[in-house]
Amino acid sequence: MRKLLILENIRSVHNVGACFRTADGAGFDTIFCCGYTPDPSDVRMTKVSLGAEKSVAWQRADSVSLLIKTLKEQGFLIYALECADGAESLFETTLPNTDFAVILGHEVDGVSSEALALADRVFLLPMLGTKESLNVSVAAGIAMYECTRQTTGFMA
Repeated sequence: MRKLLILENIRSVHNVGACFRTADGAGFDTIFCCGYTPDPSDVRMTKVSLGAEKSVAWQRADSVSLLIKTLKEQGFLIYALECADGAESLFETTLPNTDFAVILGHEVDGVSSEALALADRVFLLPMLGTKESLNVSVAAGIAMYECTRQTTGFMA
């Protein structure tokens, strides 16, 4: 089973570097850097990722819509993490043991409407406090580990 992370228009090199470290820990295979998301060619990232950019494959994708369509043709399920109408709690679902990609979006604006429309499922992380969402790298970490736990039994 292949596990991918799609980062769409993430503006912070620190958030992206943290996602690389967590993707390594959660056993994700590849990270796609879409739009203006920084990638490991930015030397500032190595300070945050601590070398994870060498252990997790990465690719640049100019069009998130084209990337999602291509992955779906290859049999991947696409999961968006977004506080959107109809989103379901990631913790109250059962994920199939199949290839998947998790997409996260811009720190303020979230996953684009184009990407949301192409996603197979939209998940959210329930919040108990007054804020609607978490930092994108924190949310990515929770989602990557929960998806890994559900699909592989790791940490069960």
